[in-house]
Amino acid sequence: MSNRPLPSPETRSGRAIAAVLVGLLAGCAPPRPDQAVTAPARLADTGLYADFASRTIQAGVLTFTPQYPLWTDGAVKRRYIALPPGLSIDASAVDDWQFPVGTKIWKQFDFGRPVETRFMELLADGTWRYATYLWAVDGATAELASDGGVRDACRTRGDRHHDLPSLADCRACHEAGRSPVLGFSALQLSDDVDPLAPNGEPRRPGDVGLRALVDRGLLTGLAAEWLRQPPRIDGRSAVERAALGYLHGNCANCHNDAGPLRRLGLRLDFPLSHRGPAPAIVTTLAVASRFERPGNRLRVAAGAPEHSVLALRIAADDPITQMPPFGRHLTDPVAVQLIERWIRDDLDGDRRLETNLTNK
Repeated sequence: MSNRPLPSPETRSGRAIAAVLVGLLAGCAPPRPDQAVTAPARLADTGLYADFASRTIQAGVLTFTPQYPLWTDGAVKRRYIALPPGLSIDASAVDDWQFPVGTKIWKQFDFGRPVETRFMELLADGTWRYATYLWAVDGATAELASDGGVRDACRTRGDRHHDLPSLADCRACHEAGRSPVLGFSALQLSDDVDPLAPNGEPRRPGDVGLRALVDRGLLTGLAAEWLRQPPRIDGRSAVERAALGYLHGNCANCHNDAGPLRRLGLRLDFPLSHRGPAPAIVTTLAVASRFERPGNRLRVAAGAPEHSVLALRIAADDPITQMPPFGRHLTDPVAVQLIERWIRDDLDGDRRLETNLTNK
């Protein structure tokens, strides 16, 4: 029996709230049988490795690094994708790439050692199969985790631990927008990499970017304009570009105009096909928040991060207040500083816009 103390009432209630949110998000898709039981029992059998013991990656498996990574309590991540031989991704819709049946994607999480590898595979019926694998402490094996996830898989900092997601968690995050594939898109793989991207990781040798995918014939249908001028966030400053990128990479999988939370009217995505002011500004600046705290009524109050619910929730680390509501237990100090600076300095000049929006 574990000697770890029971979670506090606040933690238990926070986990309950997060569970409700997962249910709401997952509920947008039709029910189907638990796919985790049909996934290979070992990571070594998913096709990632030519030789698991030596960690030799299978020929044809590509590595990539998104410019706006999802932050997970400081985990170091490695990402892989494999397309069926002779097939390619259809990028005709720049914000909604269509992947060929048989596409496989992996993401490894390291906390000083490999702890978890997540796996996605596009099946013949058009649905994605999700699975996550728990690594042994000695790295000798990585076995399929329960479809209910694994809590407290490893210590991260102090008394905080990393959790492996449940199947419902996977579906809630990946199926709440246009594409279930996160982090592998025209914006994320752009060769115009944002130097201020929070927690940005330098591309590793061999990583594929947008141009490389096209040159190899692995990406077709992409409009020529995105090769002439690589995709980038059109921020009014370098700070705003990075702030909008952080929101796109960490929040937009749920807060967009296509998923079940669209009814909130909160969009934190940055679609390349969009024209006009960034949705993350239009839907937050001077907009009343449903999550109110004393002194915090607006999603974003121009020039005042201390009165902005968006900044409050990104800075929080309690399970009731924090956003994202699951997938992290720690606060990302880099993101907090960036978002506060953006609201304080860049949006301060939008007070006139705030007044106009408020009076509508």
